[in-house]
Amino acid sequence: MPPAAYALFAWQAGWVFTLRSLQLATDPVQAASTLTAMMAEKQKAFADGAIAAGAAMMAGAMPDAVAAAALRPAQRRVAANMRALKNPA
Repeated sequence: MPPAAYALFAWQAGWVFTLRSLQLATDPVQAASTLTAMMAEKQKAFADGAIAAGAAMMAGAMPDAVAAAALRPAQRRVAANMRALKNPA
C-alpha cells in the first residue's frame, strides 16, 4: 500500500473522530446508542482485518501485503463513515 494511502486513512480517521465527537456533544440523548454502534463496527473491522491478515499470511503474502489486508476493513469503514458524515440524510 502506498504511503499516501496510509496518510489518507489517518486523515480520514481524525476527521471521523472529530465529527463523531461533535455529534455526541450536541445530541447526548443518542450518545449511548451511537457509542454502542461505533464500538461494534470497530470490533467487526478488527476481526475482519485479523482474518484477512491471517489468510494473507497463510497464502505466503509479503509483510506489506499482510499489513494492507489487515487494515483494509478499517479503511473501508472509515471511508464509509466519512462519506456518511459529509452527506447526512
